[in-house]
Amino acid sequence: MSARTVSHLRKGEKGVIKSFTDRAMSLKLLEMGCLPGCEVRLDAVAPFGDPICINVGGSYCLSLRLNEAAVIVLE
Repeated sequence: MSARTVSHLRKGEKGVIKSFTDRAMSLKLLEMGCLPGCEVRLDAVAPFGDPICINVGGSYCLSLRLNEAAVIVLE
């Protein structure tokens, strides 16, 4: 079974960041505050499904492409 990622969330669903699948992208996400153990919630999805808006730790929102969101593995 494949790991559940942020790209699998539906609007309003939450998850806790566990790890990342891509080293280069993980550095960018870490710099943006997507840290392991941090809760994320999918807040909005663009009309064609890409990009998405996630709330990170209840503090701020990030807009991510689906391929970026697929790098974030959830617990």
